[in-house]
Amino acid sequence: MRTALLLLLLLPAGAAAQEASPYLPLSHWSTPFIEHLIASGRMADPSPLSRPFKVDQVVRALEAVDSNVVTGAEWAVVKQIRSDLTRHMRGPSSRIDIQAATAASSHARRDPLREAGPGHATYSGGAGLTLYFGPAVFVSHSYFDTRLKWDPDYFGKKDRVIAGRTAEAYVSAQWRFGELFFGSVDRNWGPRITDGLLVSPSPYSYDHFDVRIGTDGLYLEGLITQLDDLPDTSGTPQHRYFIAHRFTVRPPWNATFSLWEGTIVAGEGRQLEPWFANIFTLGLLQQYDQNSQANNLLGFDVTTRIHRTQLFGSVLIDDIQVDRSSAGDKEPPSYGFTLGAQGGMARYGWTAFYTQVANLTYRTPNPAEAVMRRGVGLGRNFSGYDQLTLRGSMIAAPGVLLEPEVTLLRQSQSDFRLPYPSVAQFDSTPTLFAGTVTRTLRLALAGRAAHGRWVLSGDGGVHLIKNGPEQTRWVGSIALQWRTKKEGRIP
Repeated sequence: MRTALLLLLLLPAGAAAQEASPYLPLSHWSTPFIEHLIASGRMADPSPLSRPFKVDQVVRALEAVDSNVVTGAEWAVVKQIRSDLTRHMRGPSSRIDIQAATAASSHARRDPLREAGPGHATYSGGAGLTLYFGPAVFVSHSYFDTRLKWDPDYFGKKDRVIAGRTAEAYVSAQWRFGELFFGSVDRNWGPRITDGLLVSPSPYSYDHFDVRIGTDGLYLEGLITQLDDLPDTSGTPQHRYFIAHRFTVRPPWNATFSLWEGTIVAGEGRQLEPWFANIFTLGLLQQYDQNSQANNLLGFDVTTRIHRTQLFGSVLIDDIQVDRSSAGDKEPPSYGFTLGAQGGMARYGWTAFYTQVANLTYRTPNPAEAVMRRGVGLGRNFSGYDQLTLRGSMIAAPGVLLEPEVTLLRQSQSDFRLPYPSVAQFDSTPTLFAGTVTRTLRLALAGRAAHGRWVLSGDGGVHLIKNGPEQTRWVGSIALQWRTKKEGRIP
């Protein structure tokens, strides 16, 4: 934290000319509506291959929406979101957001496709404070949610009636050619329609330092955080760190490319070496140059628009072997990829994608180097599976969004938390599916209605299962949220 504050003090004088903007949380009520407008071609994507948006990016993109092109229901949503997000005061000012909600669900996990945890009626509430100080913005959003104590992906305190956490808490200094960020916020790198292969919101938000240098058309970004300690194969606790670098280019035409790498550093009493934190070099090369041990991942993301269709893809190459031995040649490859497209027809939006993650992806011979935080994947939370999804979207009435979905998931018994196979087991280790493969066909409909300070949302469907403990499972949730806001000046 001291380092972040020092860097803020050393910002160039030109930074004062820019007003910083907070991030729009991935869980914000407006996010599904915004994603529909982008998918259907009604609105430009403010930050392709990166989420969350900054609030001012969303407002500018909404202001550019042509009222003569969208339907009346879509235009009503555009005005509603702009009214909620537009900042009415400049200079030092504050905003307070308060929300309360009640919900009922058949499961506790956030992902309905792989639902887990017991179903419950739950309630939640919280308050978010945003402070604007010219080129810097401070955000703190704490909340309680009784669902958290049942969620298998949540690590926090669960032995109380009410569980709570801080969803966003950060300081961000922004200027024309960069940003310095310290704190916690959910991030997703890659195509927006699925969790990123390297950085995703799967593990809930965590504290990290992020630096970005460049423009919207070309920038370098680096993310650093300390992970929880884990034992190696001998049982010795290892200090662990996660470093991610990304180089993104957004040419004048409708395309965006990102090249990225991730590094997991682990060791007994180990501290983070500065050469891994250098965003202008490759962690893989530094590992060999410094004769240092680490787990490296490489990949790229791409998206481009052709007429009204957006094409996207993402590739992860895990467990890179530069110098292979004869035994190592037999090791199954570790990878992940996503291919898909989305677009609009009349007032409807559609998204189709296929994704696959191999059996040994995110798993390493040293369990302390596994790509996870507190038992949850930093990128994808599962391995040894493939998934095909077709999803639609339509704003059926002012403030009413409907999203039908058909998904086919094939999930094997692979798990990146399991021990890595020995060299003698390589020949019998499959590349993709390990053990019994459970096939799930999901037929579902999600809906959301926003009016004034109220948001009613729901998701329900049937899972038709083969090779699972059940043949049919009904999955659903419904929630009612109330929210309000207040702005004021800081003297």
